[in-house]
Amino acid sequence: MPSLKDLKNRIASVKATQKITKAMKMVAAAKLRRAQEAAEAARPYSQRMAAVLANIAQAVGADDSAPALMTGTGKDDTHLLVVCTAERGLCGGFNSQIARFARDHIRKLLAEGKTVKIICVGKKGFDILRREFASLIIDRVDLREVKKIGFENADRIGHKVIELFEKGEFDVCTLFYSEFKSVISQIPTAQQLIPASAGAVAAEADSASAIYEYEPDAAAILTDLIPRNISVQIFRALLENVAGEMGAKMSAMDNATRNAGEMINKLTLNYNRQRQAQITKELIEIISGAEAL
Repeated sequence: MPSLKDLKNRIASVKATQKITKAMKMVAAAKLRRAQEAAEAARPYSQRMAAVLANIAQAVGADDSAPALMTGTGKDDTHLLVVCTAERGLCGGFNSQIARFARDHIRKLLAEGKTVKIICVGKKGFDILRREFASLIIDRVDLREVKKIGFENADRIGHKVIELFEKGEFDVCTLFYSEFKSVISQIPTAQQLIPASAGAVAAEADSASAIYEYEPDAAAILTDLIPRNISVQIFRALLENVAGEMGAKMSAMDNATRNAGEMINKLTLNYNRQRQAQITKELIEIISGAEAL
């Protein structure tokens, strides 16, 4: 049984931890508002760009002039997975959910005899995936020094993906991230970047019912628009991840603060009971000694 001093030190330690978790919750709450606004502002732009791209792609069809980024290589033997997670932890199961979703997809592809290559964006996803798929990871993007995610960060990743495609390193590229719904809900999502999936193109084309006239021509526009769209979709994924990370962190730190409060109450009750028992024992010893005289 721990002594009164041990219990007192334990209570002080838990109280100090509670102050830290409460402060982290407040910081995450402050960052969440800005991150949520950025993620919600990026959605209409990325969705509309995908709709315009789908409309142009529908007009071009299977034309030989269509860029390879849209039509693909005609094979699906080699898959590149861009897995976006957070750089830091203390955000509940946010990172593990994305990594688990990507891991299930990797196992499915390997079972089908496909070749898989992985680019990890974020330290936590890299740490989780390298335990089982270290040989499949070809690159890692470190954003720990980036205080605010900007389009230039996504654009560098996009150019890296396009460069690998042009070298013939893969046939299909899929982006993994967590879509922000609310503070307690972040949904792991997979989005095919190269080539655009037929279902996505049809859905976006239906939403973009306008008729366009292209200048100079649709193929030339696609050549410029598709690389930009890849960077835009990656940028949106990074913003969604930041909002999801802050929401998950706020929820996790709130739970940790409440758990610390419950632990403090239990330890305090134990401390008071043990102190009362010790005082009672000392009183009995004094009374017994007085009666013996």
